[in-house]
Amino acid sequence: MPKSLRPRRSVLYMPGSNARAQEKAKGLSADGLILDLEDAVAPASKKEAREIVCANAASGDYGKREIIIRVNGLDTEWGRDDIIAASKAGPDAILLPKVESTAQIHEMEKLMADAGAPDRTSIWCMMETPLGILRAEEIAGASDRIDCFVMGTSDLVKDLQAQHTSMRLPVITSLGICLLAGRAYGLTVLDGVYLDLADEEGFRASCVQGLELGFDGKTLIHPKQLDASNEVFAPSEQEVTYSRRVIEAFEEAEKEGKGVVLVDGKLVENLHVEIARAKVAMAEAIAQMQA
Repeated sequence: MPKSLRPRRSVLYMPGSNARAQEKAKGLSADGLILDLEDAVAPASKKEAREIVCANAASGDYGKREIIIRVNGLDTEWGRDDIIAASKAGPDAILLPKVESTAQIHEMEKLMADAGAPDRTSIWCMMETPLGILRAEEIAGASDRIDCFVMGTSDLVKDLQAQHTSMRLPVITSLGICLLAGRAYGLTVLDGVYLDLADEEGFRASCVQGLELGFDGKTLIHPKQLDASNEVFAPSEQEVTYSRRVIEAFEEAEKEGKGVVLVDGKLVENLHVEIARAKVAMAEAIAQMQA
């Protein structure tokens, strides 16, 4: 089970230089907002965007939504200053792009500590290069601050010289490696973006595939994608009801000294109870967030 039980069904990228969009985001149904200083901001606007993003992250005006700042890479002229400023703003997380080594994580961790980043500010890692994927296991275990892997499938497809396909077979191996590493270290793992905003059916299918693969949620590029992502990655009412029955039946069986029990004709043992408890816990976390 991931370290965090916070709902991350939908995590929306917001351009760091667009103050108006970030204001509107206060009313969106996203579980998390990535205030982006990297790809979404032109070089000439980087410093201005940093000021906007850090002020918003520090404002406390986004309710229960998780606020993440995506900084520029450590190999850029803006990366270190981004991390220092973000650390002082104290968001829920700082997202580092193109993570390829434990050395990057350790450098970022030191910058955060020196700048006084709160203990609650975690490190999120963009997994989007072949070298990063190959080193996913060591990256996942590089720091206790690491809480989440975010798949950067657009950059990954480019670097693999592959193609975007509906079934995403060119990146299935990479997705699986990051899921394995993430689960081994108790991380949340978020699926990559879906680029065709006109293809609502394809987007929903991508969410379903992501859920089936094991992702906790999906990163998004437009608010119109929020409803489908929230619906697909949340336990359904039927799942929660059944999960509660599984938990209750198993607890009764344990009192009688039994290690297994039948629920609706299906054999239930401890591993099924763990799954059921995770679904109920997530449903309760979602309800609490929406209250």
